[in-house]
Amino acid sequence: MLAVNNLTIRFAGEAIFSGISFMIKPKDRIGLTGKNGAGKTSLLKILNGELEASEGEVSKPGDCSIAYLPQHILFEDTGHSVLEEARSAFPEIVAIDASIEKLTESLNSREDYESEAYQKIIQSVSELSERRALLNADSLEGQIEKTMRGLGFRTDDMQRNTAEFSGGWRMRIELAKLLLSQPNVLMLDEPTNHLDIESIQWLEDFLINYQGAIILISHDRLFLDHVTKRTVELELGNLYDYPASYTKYETMREERLAMQKAALDNQQKKIADTERFVEKFRYKATKAKQVQSRVKQLERTEKIEIEVTDSSKIHFRFPPAPRSGSIVIETKHLSKSYGELQVLKNVNFILERGDKVAFVGRNGEGKTTLSRIIMKQLAFESGELIQGHNLSIGYYAQNQDEMLDNNKTVFQTLDDEAVGDVRKNLRGILGAFMFSGDDIDKKVSILSGGERSRLALAKLLLKPHNLLVLDEPTNHLDIRSKDVLKQALLEYDGSLIIVSHDRYFLDGLADIVYEFKQKNITQHLGGISAFIKRRRIENLQSLNAAKQVKQAQKSASSGSGKQDYQARKAKEKQGRKLQRRVDNAEQEIETLEQAIAELETLMAKPENANQEHFDKYHNLSHKLNKAMEAWGKYQQALDKFDNENK
Repeated sequence: MLAVNNLTIRFAGEAIFSGISFMIKPKDRIGLTGKNGAGKTSLLKILNGELEASEGEVSKPGDCSIAYLPQHILFEDTGHSVLEEARSAFPEIVAIDASIEKLTESLNSREDYESEAYQKIIQSVSELSERRALLNADSLEGQIEKTMRGLGFRTDDMQRNTAEFSGGWRMRIELAKLLLSQPNVLMLDEPTNHLDIESIQWLEDFLINYQGAIILISHDRLFLDHVTKRTVELELGNLYDYPASYTKYETMREERLAMQKAALDNQQKKIADTERFVEKFRYKATKAKQVQSRVKQLERTEKIEIEVTDSSKIHFRFPPAPRSGSIVIETKHLSKSYGELQVLKNVNFILERGDKVAFVGRNGEGKTTLSRIIMKQLAFESGELIQGHNLSIGYYAQNQDEMLDNNKTVFQTLDDEAVGDVRKNLRGILGAFMFSGDDIDKKVSILSGGERSRLALAKLLLKPHNLLVLDEPTNHLDIRSKDVLKQALLEYDGSLIIVSHDRYFLDGLADIVYEFKQKNITQHLGGISAFIKRRRIENLQSLNAAKQVKQAQKSASSGSGKQDYQARKAKEKQGRKLQRRVDNAEQEIETLEQAIAELETLMAKPENANQEHFDKYHNLSHKLNKAMEAWGKYQQALDKFDNENK
């Protein structure tokens, strides 16, 4: 569908990538990966026609439509409502509706019913209406509402002016417009940055079932693993293509590099052996023929070259945490409002020493608000905030990278806040975050988003803290850097509150999840995976309940007669049987997840991490996988039954 041929792009005379070629086929699911600055965004802009390549070309059929969601957009206030803005994804339907409205007004103002002009207007309205029906325009608002709800909008948001929403929510509107327009090639640059966990899961499901080709740039490993089936890597100006999702690509990449190294080592050994033979027998007449043969063999040998890779990454550990009180933070009946908008109401929260908790929930539900209240950056109307004994908090704000002083250098940013012996090690700290040599003299103003995030994280190492409050610390970090940060937090011996929508990052890191919803919080034990599974099952139970009500209403309104009655009863019995299977499977899943969650809590203590518990955990996990498979089969049968009996 799209062919990239010998593409090169240069900035200020330096090649970002050179001579790259690859194909994009219909229904491809491509993850475009590479370190920040490798040229990923530039490549998408070239494919979208926004940027001209220095050399090479992109070939595409004339009827191939491409849509691109950049990472950053400058928004203009159009005066449109959310619904109107979403409808703009269908320009032909919008134009038809405007024409029909204009023609209808013209008809209403005329009385020459028998005239040729009048009949022409009627004919035009008829043709436009036929075209409108062909485009399924009557289902348009249903499509829009389904998509907007999936991305987190409420029904009452649809008539609100887009200017009332934050930049993150306006990015969701732009994403919705692209999804609704259904292009042949959909290109998304960090689409999950402004989404919460529920919206990310909805987007995953949408993209998995999408009919066109998809190219994703994302630092969300789990999102890439769920959606993509092919990984295209840009590395030091070269392109490498792997037929696998991200995690499998990492393994294949390491295997390929290991094979290259083994082949090179083997070749170098053979060359050394040949050279020794030549040197040893160079002047022996009896070996002259063999020596000449070996010399020619050396000349013909094509030297194996190992691909040059960029292995640079951050590497650090947090300083040991000073001992805090057993209760680190506590809130009692805490409430917070912004004017008339109440965000938190009667929130009770306790963080004990050593706890690592995740704050999750829709954007705007109060996660950042509570984080800032804990930091004493925000006042609250009622309730209590109690800080424990000997508390020292390190805070990474959601916009931490924006709070850095643009006029300072990288080194000055740390030097101005460091005190005591740590000042002697500032270059070492900066080096651990990939700032070395002349990099430390760069002005903050010219740093990329990822570099700013790394610098903001480096500030957390300037003094030891026994509580870290991190609000979306991974937003601008690449996957390798996120993995290093996660490992450092796993080894950190203090308490942790982390606000994040990155499921892979949270998995295994936070053992308690607090869900922010309807102005309050709910505690969930068992980590993020258990929380997500439980939430999916609850949503499915709600969906099935709605289906049952709909089916009952339909049955009640159906025709009478003994034969109809018996047929209806037989179908109802079959439906109940299928529903029972689904319910039983869901109950089994819930029971197994609860048992696994309890066992995980037990095994979290070192004295309980024995083989017996590991075996039990493995057995329960195996049963859970089987139960999930059974549930999927039963649910599919129920869905088929429901569709056939609508």
